[in-house]
Amino acid sequence: MSVGHGAPEIVTGGKDGIARVWDVRVDYPVVSFEPDEGCAHRDCWTVSFGDSHSDEDRCVAVGYDNGDLKMFDLRTNTVRWETNCSNGVTSVEFDRKDIPMNKLVVTTLESTFRCYDLRTFHVKDGFSFLKEKAHRSTIWLARHLPQNRDIFMTGGGNGGFNIYKYNYPLNRVAKHAKDGLPVGRMGDIELLNSRVISTQPITSFDWSPDKAGLCCLSCLDQTIR
Repeated sequence: MSVGHGAPEIVTGGKDGIARVWDVRVDYPVVSFEPDEGCAHRDCWTVSFGDSHSDEDRCVAVGYDNGDLKMFDLRTNTVRWETNCSNGVTSVEFDRKDIPMNKLVVTTLESTFRCYDLRTFHVKDGFSFLKEKAHRSTIWLARHLPQNRDIFMTGGGNGGFNIYKYNYPLNRVAKHAKDGLPVGRMGDIELLNSRVISTQPITSFDWSPDKAGLCCLSCLDQTIR
């Protein structure tokens, strides 16, 4: 609820394809992002707050079962950016929710995750990204380490979790090869550790905000570790 600056809010998504933002002080959604009239709705699988660095600024990233990824601006109530990730989006998370947008990690079906650089937007190509394969199964979630936003984990359907570190390039902005406009330049993603701890998928994960490296996770084998 306490996400950087602004009101105490919760964001939810559902099978009706609607992402709703709730202010905990009232009993109705303060904002609803619905499919366009006449368009078939897609299941909304995952949501996340970000860009909450002032009382006016906050956005919501929403992932859908058909691979659509949309970013809604809560200040203007408009779609800020959208793309398609080719496979159903299972998890989205900003590396920090309370700073100007920096990076976004998106996990999907078919063993794939993407890391987007959100600092530079190109009018045609959008945000630059890296795509990686992992787990040889659905990647159900990604969570950034609170003490270091460049380190994150992914949890897979194979019961394993990987820890990665994102390494920035010397210059995060380049010129587009065709139009010369600024475009994001990606660094690289380094695998730090990998371990399979269960025969069942990892369904949830959380880092300790107080002790770096301490975490808690659950799997479909009915255990909490």
